[in-house]
Amino acid sequence: MGEPEKRIGTPGVRCFVKIKVFVLALTCAYVSKALAGVYMNSMLTQLERQFNIPMSIVGLINGGFELGNLLLIIFVSYFGTKLHRPIMIGVGCVVMGLGCFLMSLPHFLMGRYEYETTILPTSNLSSNSFLCMENRTQILKPMQNPSECVKAMKSLMWVYVLVGNIIRGIGETPIMPLGISYIEDFAKSENSPFYIGILEVGRIIGPMIGLWLGPFCATIYVDTGSVNTDDLTITPMDTRWVGAWWIGFLVCAGLNILIAIPFFFFPKTLPKEGPEDKSDETINNKEEKHREKAKEEKRGFTKDFFLFMKRLSCNPIYMLCVLTSVLQINGFVSIFTLKPKYIEHHYGKSTAEAIFLTGLYTTPTMCVGYLISGFIMKKFKITVKKGAFVAFFLFMSECLLSLCNLMLTCDNIPIAGLTTSYEGIQQSFDMKNTFLADCNTRCSCLTKTWDPVCGDNGLAYMSPCLAGCEKFVGTGINMVFQNCSCIRSSGNSSAVLGLCKKGPECDNKLQYFLIITVFCSLFYSLALIPGYMVFLRSMTSEEKSLGVGLQAFCMRLFAGIPAPIYFGALIDRTCLHWGTLKCGVPGACRIYEVNSFRHRYLGLPAALRGSSFLPAFFILRFLRKFQFPGEIDSSETELTEMKPIEKESEHTDVHRSPNIENDGELKTKL
Repeated sequence: MGEPEKRIGTPGVRCFVKIKVFVLALTCAYVSKALAGVYMNSMLTQLERQFNIPMSIVGLINGGFELGNLLLIIFVSYFGTKLHRPIMIGVGCVVMGLGCFLMSLPHFLMGRYEYETTILPTSNLSSNSFLCMENRTQILKPMQNPSECVKAMKSLMWVYVLVGNIIRGIGETPIMPLGISYIEDFAKSENSPFYIGILEVGRIIGPMIGLWLGPFCATIYVDTGSVNTDDLTITPMDTRWVGAWWIGFLVCAGLNILIAIPFFFFPKTLPKEGPEDKSDETINNKEEKHREKAKEEKRGFTKDFFLFMKRLSCNPIYMLCVLTSVLQINGFVSIFTLKPKYIEHHYGKSTAEAIFLTGLYTTPTMCVGYLISGFIMKKFKITVKKGAFVAFFLFMSECLLSLCNLMLTCDNIPIAGLTTSYEGIQQSFDMKNTFLADCNTRCSCLTKTWDPVCGDNGLAYMSPCLAGCEKFVGTGINMVFQNCSCIRSSGNSSAVLGLCKKGPECDNKLQYFLIITVFCSLFYSLALIPGYMVFLRSMTSEEKSLGVGLQAFCMRLFAGIPAPIYFGALIDRTCLHWGTLKCGVPGACRIYEVNSFRHRYLGLPAALRGSSFLPAFFILRFLRKFQFPGEIDSSETELTEMKPIEKESEHTDVHRSPNIENDGELKTKL
């Protein structure tokens, strides 16, 4: 038990005995874990295209982090408080780094990325297999055995990313519950909201770094350095484009391992922050250690664990807070993870632009909101009860405001045979696709391969062949196709690679969407700190670590893991055209029906988050009869109320009154 004191007295590590230094180190850990998490979310589209998998599988990969966290969160949250918490946090950061490194491995194991195209690398002026030509056989045929083809393509390499994400989740387990309990144990109660606000800022700085890292990696071709990018026939605007997603995971791996180093120098305990003199602190620390040792000898770890579990389960405010969090996270995960994909497909932006806009209009606003919220609660000493009412109305305002985005809609890109007819008449979503028409039946075209071109008439076609184009000029992305029989325009009936761009009215609607996003992010961040303080103060000090871990367990089990999977499956049902692998099996989705996409993307989260206001309302009702520590005017009254409650708690296993902060503080006061 004397080792921490020796470590405190060492001049080289004396700076590590202050709670503010620990908050700084923990904030850096929040930055690194948030950067890895946000970067993972921003690369979901790239992983979908790299491995040619549907969004439901992508959701499974994304939920792997929650699965890894779920495996250990409760046990680490409780038993971690009995061990050396800073060292456990440092080990967790190292494990996170190893997980990020494993996620980057498929790039080095599966070879070059081959995107779906009718324009072969060997195509030249004498073999224009992608153009309209009569009386020819189709040269792009599936292999005889699709299962062998899929195996040869190493399409199951996404399992490496899944396992790496699970390991990353295991490593992240001790950071939040043990870090917050460490701060709660050794920080002044009035400083706790401000410190937690600083941690939330760290969780926002990570995405701000991702604001640069994500778009930067998305604009670099995945096989840069090993292919000649001048020969590419796709651009970052194309739905087949895959950015260098592996670079960011290597950066996250190195950063997590580097940030782990300071935690190995922090002591197991710190002096309690406050104006007390050192002699009082020494006495209190000795009493605390003696009490913990006696408690362990009397009841043991396991009995304490089940006792605290019973107390938490009998705490109505705690259980309602957990239920509210589960419903809120179900909606928030769906919105946050797919926002870049929604901007890309609904408003016609590239993946890099979508990632950048998401971060630019979300992270700075939330950073400001966290700081303002924590500062106001500290400066004006807002009680937890008042903060609960403020949080309720801010959450409600944010949810209602987000519904305005349902009115901001852009039309589908007109694609002949898919969203419109070859005459330009819009088709319904469930209409059977007819890719062949009188203008291209003589061309012997492939009807499943996605290689779109945009004609002079503003109509897109699935491939140059389906547009009836007979010749081309230029190379790479600068190809121009001419003499296209399906393009009926006053010009030379030409087409260029890629889908047609959406009109300026869609850009205007995107601006309104982003403005609403700013206000929604501000309201959400302002409400989060007071709402979280209600959750923390509903537990006694010795229950907080386990309580935070149990909440995280429930959020991962009932929200973090299933939400990306079922939400991805719902989005898959809005797909208009699936990509086709050379094996003949479906790949990733190339284009979605935007109206159905919008209704699912915005409607389902609104319903989930709206349902969370019912348990939140009951929380406000229970708070009327609930007394938090520190909200009694007279200390004598507090002692008088606490004495009989302590005696009662010694004879019963029911949850104690929240008037008791912990046994050590009670003994000190008595």
